[in-house]
Amino acid sequence: MEKIYTKNAPEALGPYTQAMKVGGLVFTSGQIAINPETNAVEATDIVGQTEQVCKNLSAVLEAAGTSIEKAVKTTCFLADMGDFAAFNEVYGKYFTSKPARSCVAVKTLPKNVLCEVEVIAEA
Repeated sequence: MEKIYTKNAPEALGPYTQAMKVGGLVFTSGQIAINPETNAVEATDIVGQTEQVCKNLSAVLEAAGTSIEKAVKTTCFLADMGDFAAFNEVYGKYFTSKPARSCVAVKTLPKNVLCEVEVIAEA
């Protein structure tokens, strides 16, 4: 197992790592809309937050030697399913390979963000 870390994505908010590389796969931790340059959630809408989440995931996957194009499965968490269509618009720009996906509504996310996404990708 190899721990993956990049300064181009937010630091972990707890006792976990940004991603783990095991065999031929990379497992990311869930990413939220924290801008790694300011260490703050800057966007207040689902479009801006989803953009930041996808940028963070891209940075983590790049640090692991892979890319978002090699995603095989994502799990998406939304604070409000009313944001589903807007979330999908942004998500679809990044995940063009259309990996398998689960998307669920949750009561609350860290830092009260609107979405969180985790990825399993081919290394």
